[in-house]
Amino acid sequence: MLLIEVFVPRGALAEEERQELGHRLIDTLMVEDDSHAIEIIDAQRAITQVLVHEPSTWVLGGRPTADPADPPRYLVRVTVPASWRKEVSGHAVEIVTGVLAETERAAGRDPERVRREPHAVVLVDGISEGGIGIHGRAMSSLDLTELVSRPYRDGVTPPPAPEPPQNVLVDPVCGMNVDLADSPLTLVHQGVLYGFCHGLCRRSFADEHGVPLGR
Repeated sequence: MLLIEVFVPRGALAEEERQELGHRLIDTLMVEDDSHAIEIIDAQRAITQVLVHEPSTWVLGGRPTADPADPPRYLVRVTVPASWRKEVSGHAVEIVTGVLAETERAAGRDPERVRREPHAVVLVDGISEGGIGIHGRAMSSLDLTELVSRPYRDGVTPPPAPEPPQNVLVDPVCGMNVDLADSPLTLVHQGVLYGFCHGLCRRSFADEHGVPLGR
């Protein structure tokens, strides 16, 4: 993720609650698990930002109620490279909604209302190629893959060829476990079979090692 913007009604959350919401979003989206190397997670966290907005005017399309104690609504916009949007949308919507539910639980309100009612809308926006600038230059999706994977790639030795019975490979670009039964993305380099979680990882590896993608 690059940018997560959360819109809440003015005064709905205290400063401490807004800070907690931001940290919880990053910590939950960038969870440390067995599928990604810690270097990848840390690099992704470094370019992820959360902004919590309180618009001066917020008009809802539904009929207004007279109850000032109505629980707050949420509008969340998650910004990612366009080529990542389809893959991350389902995950992002699920995670963000869960974090909002936790925020409601901590405030003593019904956490399930964000799943039961249209009280939490999540928009996943994709930025077109060349529309992201880091280090003073426009970056493509491949450039971003290189940026977040470089700390991991510089710190590991490529794994040896697996034994035939082994069906899981470690993506040499991002460190993610790749089940060969689920992913056809592989390359052979110097007699070693490599598996990749995403086409961008495969292309990045091929470019670095001069491996034709037709192989």
